[in-house]
Order: sequence, then structure tokens, then C-alpha cells
Amino acid sequence: MTFIEPNAPVIVQGMTGHQGMTHTARMLMAGTNVVAGVNPRKGGQSLQFDSITGIRDVSIYATCAQAREATGAQASVIFVPPRFAKSAIVEAIEAEIPLIVVITEGIPVADSAYCVALAHQRGVRLIGPNCPGLSTYTSDADKARGLYGVNLGIIPDGIVSYGPLGLVSKSGTLTYQLMAELSDYGFKTAIGVGGDPIVGTTQQEALELLNEDSSIKACVLIGEIGGNAEQELALWAKDQMSKPVVAYIAGYTAPEGKQMGHAGAIVSGSKGTAQEKKDALERCGIRVGRTPSETAHIMRTIMENI
Repeated sequence: MTFIEPNAPVIVQGMTGHQGMTHTARMLMAGTNVVAGVNPRKGGQSLQFDSITGIRDVSIYATCAQAREATGAQASVIFVPPRFAKSAIVEAIEAEIPLIVVITEGIPVADSAYCVALAHQRGVRLIGPNCPGLSTYTSDADKARGLYGVNLGIIPDGIVSYGPLGLVSKSGTLTYQLMAELSDYGFKTAIGVGGDPIVGTTQQEALELLNEDSSIKACVLIGEIGGNAEQELALWAKDQMSKPVVAYIAGYTAPEGKQMGHAGAIVSGSKGTAQEKKDALERCGIRVGRTPSETAHIMRTIMENI
């Protein structure tokens, strides 16, 4: 099972803003089939971009419902400011877009909670908020047949090519670093779930989907301090995960009670520390590296024996 199929039509909410335009251009050059933008004040206009297949005129619609009806969009990427994010997410959910990726950082927790609950109620897959997004890759043979992977968000292009690994991460930059460290093997799917206290797709839910993908042979997990998601995931993986998992936990030197980076990255007493998470994962058979490079080395050792 996959998050999204190659060449799936994608819309971008907030495409006409600086970040939206920048990353729409990059996603198109990565092969993503961006078919429309959404802006309530600019419906009926269009923007021209370079794409991997040549110049493309991308139409802008006033609503997600109009864009979905016109294009059959299977995913939306949201690049709107925090104060508009709730309405943008709700609009995408109500338009029945199956996959919604929310890049926006700083969305109020109450807004995120409302949107996550609504997405679950409507059977929509929500990724984020405050995440780097989702990137899938296709083989050279598939590309020769015109089948391209899908880059939804801000994960840089050209870090890796298609390969047998999957990755689930709370972090953005560490996602890119681990992908680069393991570029000799390559990835099928990389997903940044987001670092906020409430996210639409948890690390465990993402791993469940990667576990069902027969083309993925092993997975990298990048966690960080705060909360107990990794501990709960470890207990699930012990009995349910059929593929090897190698983990890295960011924040070994984080002081107690101080938020580090993401809104959810805060240690309270002995709870949520990197060491506590490392111990929990290792008790359940998941090897954990102390650095990104050590994590990559452990994965290479595992892959050599698969």
C-alpha cells in the first residue's frame, strides 16, 4: 500500500505566495504532477512554471472543490499562513481530497486538533502540520515509461534516487541528512510527520503503511525528545513490524523543561528524554544510533544481510 500513486494530480493551496510559488516550481521539476493552485482572490488566473516535461500553465481556482472537480486532484499541499491554515485544511477536507499535506508551522493547537479530528471523521489522510512533507520515488525504468514519483512539500530534490528504504521522521533537516547518508541505497518513500503535539498521521501510522509496501525492505525512524510516541510505537513494532527498523532520536543533550525546536519537543522530568526513548526502542528490538552517521551505518549492516 502506498500514500499516493505515481503521476497523481496535485493541487497547491497558497501557490501564489512566495513559499508556494518557490516549492511549486521545485515540485514540478521533481516530476510531481501539479495541476492547479487555489486562491480565493485569484480564481481564473494561471501561472507558468518550468516542469520536468516542459513549460506548464497551472490554473488557479477560487476553491478546492472547483480545483478537485476540474482536475481530479488526489492530494493538496498547503502553504498558507497559520491564521488561514484551519480554513484551508477544512476546505480541502470538505472537497474530499484524499491526501492533504500541511507544511505550515505555528498553527494553534486547537485548530490542529479540530482539523485532525475532522480528517479522521471524513476518512482523509492528513500529514502535518509543521512538517517537510512526503516524497515518493520511482525507478529509472518507470521514469522511462513516464511514471514519476510525487514530491509534496519541501523535501529537497536530488538527495536520493529510488531504492528499497522507507523513512518516517519528526524532523525536517534530519530527514534530509539521513536520506543523504543512505543515498547509496535509495528510498521508495520518505515522510515527515511533523513536530507539533498533534499531527494528522503519527509515526506509527506512517510505519504501518510502509510495512505494507512490498517494495520497501527496511525503514529508518527519526524521533525526538518529548511525548511518548516512540515508546508506544516500539511496543507496536515488536509484534507487528515485519521489516527491520533503525532509529535515531534527536535531543540527547536537551535540558529538562526547555522546548527544543518543535512545539512537541520538550522533556518533563525523566519522561520524553532521548535516552528513555532509545531504551524503549532497543528493548523491543529496534537498533538506535547515537548520531545520524551511526544510524546509517547500522542500516547498511542490516541491508547487507537482507
